[in-house]
Amino acid sequence: MWTQTIDPLGNLALSALVAALPIIVFLLLMVVFKLSGVISGLIALAVEVAVALFAYGMPATAVGGAGLSGLLTALWPIAYIIVMAVWLYRLAVLSGRFDVIRDSIGAISADQRIQVLLISFSFGAFLEGVAGFGVPIAICAALLVQLGFAPMRAAVLSLIANVGAGAYGAIGIPVLVGAQVTGLEVTELSRAMVIMLQPLTLLVPFLLVIVMDGLRGLRETWPIALAVSLVFSGVQAGVLWFLGPELADIAAGLAGMVAVFAVSRAWSPRHVYREGDAPVPEATHHSFNEVVVAWSPFYILSSFILLWSLPPVKELFTTGALGFTTIPVLLPGLTGQIARADGSVVEATWNLSLLGATGTAILLSVIVSFLTTPQVNLRQLLDELVGTVKSLGGAIILIAVILVLANIANHSGGSATMGSALAAVGPIFPLIAPIIGWIGVFLTGSVVNNNTLFAPLQQATAQGIGVDSAVLVGANTAGGTTAKVISPQSIAIAAGAVGLSGREGEITRKAIGPSLGMLAVICVWTLVLTLVV
Repeated sequence: MWTQTIDPLGNLALSALVAALPIIVFLLLMVVFKLSGVISGLIALAVEVAVALFAYGMPATAVGGAGLSGLLTALWPIAYIIVMAVWLYRLAVLSGRFDVIRDSIGAISADQRIQVLLISFSFGAFLEGVAGFGVPIAICAALLVQLGFAPMRAAVLSLIANVGAGAYGAIGIPVLVGAQVTGLEVTELSRAMVIMLQPLTLLVPFLLVIVMDGLRGLRETWPIALAVSLVFSGVQAGVLWFLGPELADIAAGLAGMVAVFAVSRAWSPRHVYREGDAPVPEATHHSFNEVVVAWSPFYILSSFILLWSLPPVKELFTTGALGFTTIPVLLPGLTGQIARADGSVVEATWNLSLLGATGTAILLSVIVSFLTTPQVNLRQLLDELVGTVKSLGGAIILIAVILVLANIANHSGGSATMGSALAAVGPIFPLIAPIIGWIGVFLTGSVVNNNTLFAPLQQATAQGIGVDSAVLVGANTAGGTTAKVISPQSIAIAAGAVGLSGREGEITRKAIGPSLGMLAVICVWTLVLTLVV
């Protein structure tokens, strides 16, 4: 049995620098040398394998097992979820229903600054709360393109907008997991998230408008941006404080959409903004029933996802009558072969959940939507599935490469090395605690995995320096949320959704500034909170 070590080079700072080399190489290749995401990822993966083998002494069998774990996770459930979600969207487009959706949005406002608040921020938050796993980024970016946004702009805006909701995705799982792995009360961590993240959430609508149209746009649209900000953040904070994280995004997203609709009925900016001064499309009015039918794929999706999230249904697919449809697979080279630095033994299992997977819930949404869409035949539906896989092929490959890299880093001890080095700074640790969360999400693409990986470290450090554990676990979650803007997994999903596969580096260059800026805000705010709480 091989034992992980946190400091393989005998100097924690040097070990952390070596552990960070794959991330540094990946960002340099994408941002500076402008290579594609897949090429950058493959080179970074080669660096990660070398670091694991030669710096950490990780056995080749363990490297292979960790890589296999990442590959399988990328395919199932992540790629399964993304492909099903985009297939559902393409069905809506093929059926002509999206034309009605587009017209219904245009009837609210033809101003693209307002449309991004409605779609990427509010509707995206609703989808994040329902499904997560990149679904809101994929669907909202594609919706914006259909509304006339440039693909690059649509991708970047949808990535930034996700910051307002990313901490509570998929029925609040990131916060629930953060509480579970640290022993904190869910209510305590939820309330810490209100104090930690809501100030930034209040700013996101204004940031989206500025990215769209600069300070002029903010001067012209501040009433609706302010309304959406206050309503969305207020509802989200209230749900978190009194009910918990499960409905925080769903309720806030719905409230944000209502706020956009209500304000737009009474007020509009002095001129309609269209990217590149594109002409305002002619308004086409549809009956209430037509609009309801057009939006049906998305509330069918929501219904199935919410059903799949219920504890009795989850139990049905795991330990209940249909438990046989969840097949556990022990991963060679990992299970029983690696001892962590704390003495525990790795038990790595990949679960092939055929019916219980979120992707299956989305697949059922596709089937029901198809059965209620007479305009589309089975051949056309299957052609759209083939087209979906082709369009997302590059994104799926990049996600797989990054998750292989991340799993090797996690099982070699490299991720723990970076976290431990940052935690060793002592009293100023709260200033950089969110950076650990940022690294965790950049590596894994998931706030859930980030909290699983680093929330216990945050708690232990908080106890060591005498600050509130909930604040630092919240900082880990909040910092991770800002990393979703440029995590390779998110970038790949956005690029694939808008037809920009191969241009991930360009998206990263445009998104990295907002990501780091929001991270800086969270870092300073965390330090302030630990001084006063």
